[in-house]
Amino acid sequence: MFLGTPANSLADSGPFIFQLVEADLLLIKDLIKSPERNWGWLASSPIHDIEVISTHMRERLVAGERPNQAIYRFHDNRVLTRALTHLDADQYPEYLGPISRVCYWDGSQWAVTENSNPGEHPLPASPAWLTIPQSEVASAAVEFDNIRRYLMIEHTETLVKLAEQENFDSWLCTQLELTRTWGWKEPEQLHFFITQSLKAPEYHLPKSWFPHNAETPKAHFERIHEESLYWQGEGSL
Repeated sequence: MFLGTPANSLADSGPFIFQLVEADLLLIKDLIKSPERNWGWLASSPIHDIEVISTHMRERLVAGERPNQAIYRFHDNRVLTRALTHLDADQYPEYLGPISRVCYWDGSQWAVTENSNPGEHPLPASPAWLTIPQSEVASAAVEFDNIRRYLMIEHTETLVKLAEQENFDSWLCTQLELTRTWGWKEPEQLHFFITQSLKAPEYHLPKSWFPHNAETPKAHFERIHEESLYWQGEGSL
């Protein structure tokens, strides 16, 4: 799905679009039984050219302008659920394009939404689905998936070693919960925290990294960042 887009470097790790026929349904029965894995969603279309569907999704893949672009996770059933919940039915064609029906897990049950006008629709100048606020739960889930994908691509060998000691997903959940406790929310702060955790003994940061009493998240990050640079021989205290 990412081929030929600004996210082309992530193409090999997915997400992917597969065209299924009735005989293929047995192949995905395990996915149907485990929707809580948030593996994606199912769709049907009167247009059988999968490239038309792929093009529609790629055109909606990147949100924002350089240098503040972000990936719109069209393939994520949680993102799809939130969009379809907030959009009006007459906005579905611009969003779903050639897709006539989607079947997705909405967090508690399987849901089906119909698109009354499937076809090739241009991308609006101001897509309504980009103005929908995310819930804290959805934001945390998307953040987890994005960081997980990045680490699996950029730190593969380290993750293999980490997995020999503990479950990677549980470890990442614990680390992200700690960043929220510390109030570290910026991308730079999250990247620094996670990558330094991978370098730490037993993959957990020492107590000396924890915030001091009455220390603001900004001051806390600056202190730890400066100390880290110093011990790496790249800065001074």
